[in-house]
Amino acid sequence: MIKIFYFARIKENLGLGQEVIPLPASITTVGALTQWLGERGVPWQTELAAGKALRVAVNQSMVSLSAVIQDGDEIAYFPPVTGG
Repeated sequence: MIKIFYFARIKENLGLGQEVIPLPASITTVGALTQWLGERGVPWQTELAAGKALRVAVNQSMVSLSAVIQDGDEIAYFPPVTGG
């Protein structure tokens, strides 16, 4: 099982702050997980689309889409923060 957290705009548009799901055996990276989640349809597809400004953390450490994930991990998705 993995725990996924969604923050800010992503949380609002998905209507979901977190979920716990079984990690499919074929999913081994953040990128693969992101693509798999996007296959749920709209709004997932829109919020997690390739090329969309998106930050991801695994176990509270910022990672790239190529980062390896495994059972028991916590993954967080959030838009980049800007200041001004």
